[in-house]
Amino acid sequence: MIRERISKIGNWLARRSPWFVLALGGAIVVVLAGGATAGLKWTNTESFCISCHEMRDNPYAEFKDTPHDRNRSGVRAVCADCHVPKEPVAMLIRKVRATGELWGKLTGYIDTPEKYEEHRYKMALNVWKRMKLTDSRECRNCHTESAMDLELQSERARNRHERAQRENLTCIDCHTGIAHHEPEGGPGPQEIDFNAR
Repeated sequence: MIRERISKIGNWLARRSPWFVLALGGAIVVVLAGGATAGLKWTNTESFCISCHEMRDNPYAEFKDTPHDRNRSGVRAVCADCHVPKEPVAMLIRKVRATGELWGKLTGYIDTPEKYEEHRYKMALNVWKRMKLTDSRECRNCHTESAMDLELQSERARNRHERAQRENLTCIDCHTGIAHHEPEGGPGPQEIDFNAR
C-alpha cells in the first residue's frame, strides 16, 4: 500500500515540469526549516522550560527574586539565556543532549523535592563542567568582560575580577549559587579539574 502511494507520487511528479518539482522541493525545505526554527525558539521559552513541575517547583522557584530575575536595571534572564548556547551548532548539540533529560522526566529521576535534592550536586556538576569547558559562554552573552569598568565595582569585586583575569578563571569558578541554591556534597567548580574526568 505504501509502495503504491510512493509510486503514484513519483509518477505524478514525473509528469510535471522540473521547475515545478524544484519549486515544490524548495517550498517543502522552507516549511521544514521554518518549523524547526519555530520549534527551537519555542523550546527556549521560559514557559516551555517550567512546563513540568520538576523545573517549576525546584530550580525556577529558586530563581525567583535572584538578581537574574529581578534587579534595578530590569534586565531579566530566562532559563535558555544561561543554559542554552546562542550559536546554532552549539545550540543543536545542547538540545540533543537535553533529550536525555526527557528520560529523567519519564523515569521520575527528580520528580519530588527530595529526589531533586538527592541529585542536585550531580546536576550542578554537569552544568559547571559545560560552563568551564566553554569559558562560561552563556554568561558572556550578557556580561562582557571588556565592557566591565572595574573602577565602578566594589573593591572586593574589582580584586576578584583582577585575580580571575590573572589566573584565567571563568565566571562559574566564583559565581555559583547566583540563580539556584548552591549544592552541598563536594567541591565547587574552581577546585575540580574537569579535563581529568
